[in-house]
This record gives sequence, structure tokens and C-alpha cells, in this order.
Amino acid sequence: MELLEAIRANLLTPAVLFFVLGLAAAILKSDLRFPEQLYIGLTIYLLVAIGFKGGVAIAEAGLAKVWLPSVAAILLGAAIPLWTYPVLRRAGKLPVADAAAIAAHYGSVSAVTFIAATNYLKSIQLPYENYATAFLAVMEAPAILVGVAIGKLKSKETDQGSLKDAIHETLFGRSIFLLVGALIVGILCGEVGMKKVEPFFVTPFQGVLALFLLEMGVVAGRRMGDLKQAGLFLLAFGIVAPLVNGALGVMLGKCAGLSLGGATLFGVLAASASYIAAPAAVRISLPDANPTLYLTSSLAITFPFNITVGIPIYLAIAQALYH
Repeated sequence: MELLEAIRANLLTPAVLFFVLGLAAAILKSDLRFPEQLYIGLTIYLLVAIGFKGGVAIAEAGLAKVWLPSVAAILLGAAIPLWTYPVLRRAGKLPVADAAAIAAHYGSVSAVTFIAATNYLKSIQLPYENYATAFLAVMEAPAILVGVAIGKLKSKETDQGSLKDAIHETLFGRSIFLLVGALIVGILCGEVGMKKVEPFFVTPFQGVLALFLLEMGVVAGRRMGDLKQAGLFLLAFGIVAPLVNGALGVMLGKCAGLSLGGATLFGVLAASASYIAAPAAVRISLPDANPTLYLTSSLAITFPFNITVGIPIYLAIAQALYH
């Protein structure tokens, strides 16, 4: 009953309701569309705001508290593709490129899922480490690099130029560059710098997030038709894999010394799947991979599952582990 109440409370948050509104718009064939430049602008704002606030929190907490869970986050992000790839290949019977691409997406993370989780924890007044954004920043790249490497090695490709381009896109693509760059700026500026930009990066944040999730709902809704092509296996994988990864993340977060709220966020990051950074890198490095499969599984299956019912489930796992 507590879990059901937690799911209900999460579903009634503005961010999730706007996502559902976007889903409804797509399903009902509304002409609602966001201009591409507006979508890019919202993405840039969210990434910079998340990174900057996380950097300020790291400056306040000190690196002594951050380094251990950050190393754990890097290792977990790199490890997830190593077990998801063989599952996708053997159980799902997917081609090498498709299995590697999906593994890269599930090892990487979703910034918006992370934000939705922080909003939920705030709504139930559960504290968490303010520097948790650091985990978001360091988990993005390792999984993509590992997934790309698996795809190249298993297909016996030796195109060094393509691999070099993929690494460059992974490390310096818009999402990772902005997230890590803003994190560094926040560390250097500290609380003094935050006070100067707080009216822009803090006050409007929830409204911008609501608009972004409205667009994500529309995009996810339009990909619902791809579920037929994705098949029952990917539908099951898109739900089971996050649950397994989320449980692993919670346990690792506890081992790294995080609080109940911090371990929950760690689990949410492990359970999330990228749909911004990973597609850009995969498109360059694994051109044979089918975008329908990796975008539908991450955006149309795992993302809605996580922000509606997944987050309360990861909190319940953390509560069971801590108590």
C-alpha cells in the first residue's frame, strides 16, 4: 500500500502530468509540436542548470565526500553494457550493432529522469546529497565508450577514424560538454556565484522542466507505434533491465556511504537510459544499428516506466535495504 501511494504521489507531480499530457497529444494526433530550436534551448538550459548547481554543491561538500561515490558511478556505468550486451545478443537474438547500441544507451543516463527523481524526493521531504549531480556527469561517457567498443570489437571493425570520431562525440557532444563544463564552473564559483544567477537557474527551473517533459511526452507517444517492431523481448527488457540496474545502483550507493535519498538517486541513474548523448555517439560509431530499436526501448519504454512508477520502486528498494 505504501508503494502504491508513493506511485500515486509521483504520478500527480506537475512534471509527470505534463509528460502524460504530451503522450495524450501524440496518441490523439494533436498538431502540438515544439520548434526544434526551442527543444534545443530547453535542453541546454536544463543541462547547464543541473551541472552548475551540482558544481556548487561539490564545492560546499568538498572532494573528500564526492570521490568515492563518483568512482563507483563510473565503474557501474561502464559495467552495465557488459552484462546487457550478452542478454540482448543471446536472449534477444539481436545483431551485434543493435545489441551494442542498446547496451550503450542503458549504461548511460537520463538527466530528465534524474531531475524527476530529485523532485519526487523533495516532495516527500527525503534529504539527499546535493552533489549527486556529479554522479550524473561522470556516468554519461563511460557506458557509451564501452558500448561502442563492444560493437567495434564484436563486428571486427578496425576503422580507427570512426572510433576516434565516436570518442570525440561522446566526450565533447553537447550534453556531456555542457553538463561537465557547467559542473566545473559551479565548483569554481561556489555559493557566491550561485547567488548571482539564482533567479535564472533556480526559480524558472520547474517550469522549463515541465515544458521539456511535455515535448518528451509527444516524442515518446509518436514512437509508441514502433513497439510492434521492437517486439515483446525489448518491451520486457525495457522494464526488467531498469529494475535490475536500479537495485544494483541502490546497493552500490549504500556501499559508497550515501544516505537513503542519495542511494535512491544512484539507483535511478543506474536504471535510466540515455536518449540525448548516446544516440548522437551511436549514430556516428555504429551506423548499422537500427535507431527504431535503441530509441524506442530507451525513450518509449524505459523513460515512461521510470518517471511514472520506477522512481517510487527504487525508493522502496532503498528503504528495504536501509531498514
